[in-house]
Amino acid sequence: MIYHLIATALAVLIDRLVGDPPQWPHPVRWIGSLISFLEKSWNRGGWRKGKGAVMVLSVVIISGGISYLLIFLSYAVHPLWGVLAEAAVISATIACRSLKEAGLSVYEPLHRGDIAAARMKLSYIVGRDTDQLDEAEITRGAIETVAENTSDGVTAPLFWAFLFGGAGAMMYRAINTCDSMVGYKNDRYGEFGWASAKLDDLVNWFPARLTAWLMTWSYPESEYTRKQVWSIVRRDASKHPSPNSGWCEAAVAAQLGIELGGVNLYKGRVSSRAKMGDPLKKKEAKDILRANQMMQRSSMLFLLCIWIGGLLYELARTWLESALFI
Repeated sequence: MIYHLIATALAVLIDRLVGDPPQWPHPVRWIGSLISFLEKSWNRGGWRKGKGAVMVLSVVIISGGISYLLIFLSYAVHPLWGVLAEAAVISATIACRSLKEAGLSVYEPLHRGDIAAARMKLSYIVGRDTDQLDEAEITRGAIETVAENTSDGVTAPLFWAFLFGGAGAMMYRAINTCDSMVGYKNDRYGEFGWASAKLDDLVNWFPARLTAWLMTWSYPESEYTRKQVWSIVRRDASKHPSPNSGWCEAAVAAQLGIELGGVNLYKGRVSSRAKMGDPLKKKEAKDILRANQMMQRSSMLFLLCIWIGGLLYELARTWLESALFI
């Protein structure tokens, strides 16, 4: 357990220092290629739900199996090599630095008053139409991206790394990537992506709620007390179409005293999202920086919880072993 805890902390450090350089090979790209290949081969004819379930299980087993083998062999050589290999695997599954940079890429032109550039940068990280958005709506798009991805992009892979090591983190990332590629309710993926979407909901259920709760401790400048923030989170989280994404979005909205959600356009088609939070103040560019702060602080609090849980487990295991041999 101690080696896993060290590897997890080191993975967070690696992500903070290096992130995901686009020129480096990345396991998630390989996972995406495998998903694309299997989807083109199997998403046809009948029994699509079953084929989709086999697809996601195949991707998870292959991704987890390769990761486990790499880490196991590295630990067999020396614990130091094992920790380094496991840290490298876990770091490939988290995206704290990438999320921060995504938010900043929108904030910087928005802060300069370059609305056109801010719209363009936002279009890189959201699916909605951005060409007519004003400052408040651009800010909303960036904040929702950071908030929604705090759990599935950072804390959820850390949670599964805590339970099952680096292989667990990679298996989680495989599920999440399957969902992001085929988990849509449309004619092409409605049946084939059903299993991916349901499995992603399952593995994100606990991390999303714990992350939202930790967010209530990550922004001391809030207009509300922590109890009031949590009350707003519980009131609004279920309004989101995803059973998990709404928790972090509602937490950020409540902490910042702003309202998220509203009307989005997708290729000219109107889509209305339920509103979250109370509009105590108008959304402004600096709120993107505050959302980034909350994402980073709650991620570190999550890591702290993992360490506390791991150390308590080790103490309990040591006590139990000593008690049995008395």
